[in-house]
Amino acid sequence: MHLVCLDLEGVLVPEIWIAFSEATGIKELRLTTRDISDYDVLMKRRISILKENGLKLPDIQRVIETMEPLPGAEDFYKKLRAISEVIILSDTFTQFAGPLMKKLANPTLFCNSLDIGDDGTVVGYTLRIKDGKRKAVEAFNTIGFEVVASGDSYNDLSMLKTAARGVLFRPPDSIKDEYPQFPAAYDHDELFTFISAAIKEISGGARKS
Repeated sequence: MHLVCLDLEGVLVPEIWIAFSEATGIKELRLTTRDISDYDVLMKRRISILKENGLKLPDIQRVIETMEPLPGAEDFYKKLRAISEVIILSDTFTQFAGPLMKKLANPTLFCNSLDIGDDGTVVGYTLRIKDGKRKAVEAFNTIGFEVVASGDSYNDLSMLKTAARGVLFRPPDSIKDEYPQFPAAYDHDELFTFISAAIKEISGGARKS
């Protein structure tokens, strides 16, 4: 049996922190896990920047309300759901994801949560589980699923390595060059082609070497 696991930001929706960076003019908030591989370092810096600038959760949520899925993402997701169960594995937060999930017909999402003060200040974050994407794929493996996974960032690599098949989506050159074993798709039609081919290979009994 097969299962598809997808990253959220950069695959189905725009990067939330980049959108917030553009809305606020704070350039450092553009940094994502495509740039910094250590998620804890990245999040602590983001929280520090929010505090320095007096920005709170409602400020971020107002920007998120204006965002839409990436062009082609909705059709891609519908086509994919027609051939496979799909679970979104993301390092985003429950407080961010709601409006965007509605625009994608509310797919199943595993993500993290922010720690919010009484005044709406972001004071920290709580991981659902450390290295949650990899561990989720490992858990699916134990109950008989072979996973096809796709993501675009450093924090997706352990998921792709653990899956039966992994596909990069619009990766930066640094990741593409460092991990040539993963095919790279640059639009959603190409991503669907890679994933559907991987599903056929798995269904036909092929195994990852």
